[in-house]
Parts: sequence; C-alpha cells; structure tokens
Amino acid sequence: MSEPTTNARPGPLPEDVADLLRAVLEALDIPYPATIGDSDVHARILGDRVMHTVIALHGALDDEGPDLGIEWTTAYLRKRLAERPPTGYRAAGDPRSAERSREVER
Repeated sequence: MSEPTTNARPGPLPEDVADLLRAVLEALDIPYPATIGDSDVHARILGDRVMHTVIALHGALDDEGPDLGIEWTTAYLRKRLAERPPTGYRAAGDPRSAERSREVER
C-alpha cells in the first residue's frame, strides 16, 4: 500500500457511499459498557453488528457476487442494526447507568 502524497480531502463522496459509511459508523460506534458486568452483553451486540457490517461491505465491494447496489446494501445494514440496537446493558456516561450502579451497591 502506498503512502498518501497529500493530506487534502479528495472532495465530497457520492451520497450513496457517504450514507453507507454513516451506517457503518452507526454500527460500530456504540456506547461503551459502564461496568465489567455489562461487557458481555456489549460484546455480543457489537459482535453481531460487526458481522452485519462486514457482510454489507463485502456486498458493496465484491465484484464477483450479485450487484445489489449500495442503496440496497445500506438498507440491509440499517435493517440488521435495528434488529440489534445497543440496549440491554448499562452504558458508560449514561447518568441512569451510574444511578443504577449505586442502587446495586446499596
């Protein structure tokens, strides 16, 4: 892989590509767990989301498979993310999580 020769941005991305990248960021950028006890649920959710992200990226980049289009691939990824929202664990920085942790300690 060659080193970049400039730090200038190449210009705006096509909207369908930018939308796919936003969906990828949405998939991977979930709140950190508040406690070690929340780590297992967080890891399962993140693992599922990573798997669907990889499938979507293969679909967008694979020249040998069927060409379903980036819009379809983005919709697929968003549908899968909606099935596995980042909930069910206490998130770091969530004031409700801190309050629940204090209640458990009492």
